[in-house]
This record gives sequence, structure tokens and C-alpha cells, in this order.
Amino acid sequence: MTPLSVMSGSQGDIFWDLPPWMTYAPGFDLGCTIYVANPTDTEKEYALMARLSRGETVISEESLPVFGYAWFKVPPGDFSRLRGALRFPESDADLAVLLVERESQETTDSAAVRLVAPQAAGALPPSWPGTPGATPGASTDWSSLLFMGLPLLMVGMVAMSARQTAQDKKGKPPAGIPSTAAEGRPR
Repeated sequence: MTPLSVMSGSQGDIFWDLPPWMTYAPGFDLGCTIYVANPTDTEKEYALMARLSRGETVISEESLPVFGYAWFKVPPGDFSRLRGALRFPESDADLAVLLVERESQETTDSAAVRLVAPQAAGALPPSWPGTPGATPGASTDWSSLLFMGLPLLMVGMVAMSARQTAQDKKGKPPAGIPSTAAEGRPR
């Protein structure tokens, strides 16, 4: 199994618009935009490989054609934006898209995402308590949020009362008296 490296390729870099963790229902399209950058001063040819794995077990590995071809060129010091969709028969797995440089035939970089089945995902991120797979007894420390939010709330309350006091000191005219008469100006 080829080790994964992220944004470390001297022969090319790959990145995309997918988060590191997302829900995925098997059989549905997973739309994404993949960016392939060529940091060198010569034109390079690359290929994309999609690898779906669970732990050390590779579920599937296949070439991703770009414009109908296995290999595509990227000009020196430039990047290519590739839009498309991927579809897989399984979830609860890690998806890695590998960037292979043609001349050396080596994987130069990769982008990865964890695909989690919707019923296992729930509504909380994977590290939150109550999420399937979270460690028992783990809890979120809300005190830091409280210590940050409470002073902001107090500052807001003081600002509102100071604003109200400043408006009262301006001397609003009593009800029923036009504002020009209260200021002593002729009508």
C-alpha cells in the first residue's frame, strides 16, 4: 500500500473542496472540484487514482479519467481545475485521490476524506459525545465558551444601557410639544 502524503509533492500537488469528514450514502454521486498544481518549471503529465480503503484493507482502487484520458498535462507553475463526481458502492471508509506523476510513476501527493454512512453519522461531528464511535465518558468542556460568552454578554448589556442613558440626556421634548418649540426656535 502506497503511503499517503498531503501537500508534500515536489513534482505536483493535489487538493480539493471536500472536508476531511463527510456523510456519504453508497451509490450516490459525490461532486467535487479537484485542483492539480505543477510547482516545477517543466510541463508535467499526471494521472489520478481513487482508493477506497477501510483501515489497511483496500476496498477498491481505480484510475480516474480526465477528459476521457488516463493522463493529462499541467503547464509549468500552473494548476488545472477538474470538476466531476465520484460514486462508490460502500461507505464508512477512507477515500484518497492519489496524484501520480508520469515520468517517475510515483505518487507525488494525495487528498483524503472519511466517508461516513448517514445512519452512523447522526447530527454531531465524530469527536462529540453521543456520536457512534466516540469514546465513552468523553465530554465537551463548555466552560471555555461560558467564560468567553459571559463577558461579551455583560459588555453588550452595559453598552445598551449607556446608549439609553445618552438618549435620555439629550432632552427629548415632552409628548405633544413639537421638537422646534422645545428647542426654542421660532416656528
